[in-house]
Amino acid sequence: MTPADLARSAASDAAPPTGLAAPLASLWWDRKGDWARAHETVAPDEASPEAAWVHAYLHRREGDLGNARYWYRRAGRTAASGAFEDEWDAIAGTLLAG
Repeated sequence: MTPADLARSAASDAAPPTGLAAPLASLWWDRKGDWARAHETVAPDEASPEAAWVHAYLHRREGDLGNARYWYRRAGRTAASGAFEDEWDAIAGTLLAG
């Protein structure tokens, strides 16, 4: 699966593809336009750097930059500042390749 495949699925399907880890399922819900569902999907995983990166992205998207910076630090990542779609693509690509 590619980031484009994941995005197409969010545009056409009612639920994420089966077998997605929580960070990828969270990105799927975000692309679907359901921030709350995206957040509730990734929030229980407080330990993995992958989940922390998605969590950071979601809070940046929400506009809560202080909380986003906290999660970027937890993920071991520099806080993003570019377009949300570019960051979504980068996260999805990294996680799908992983």
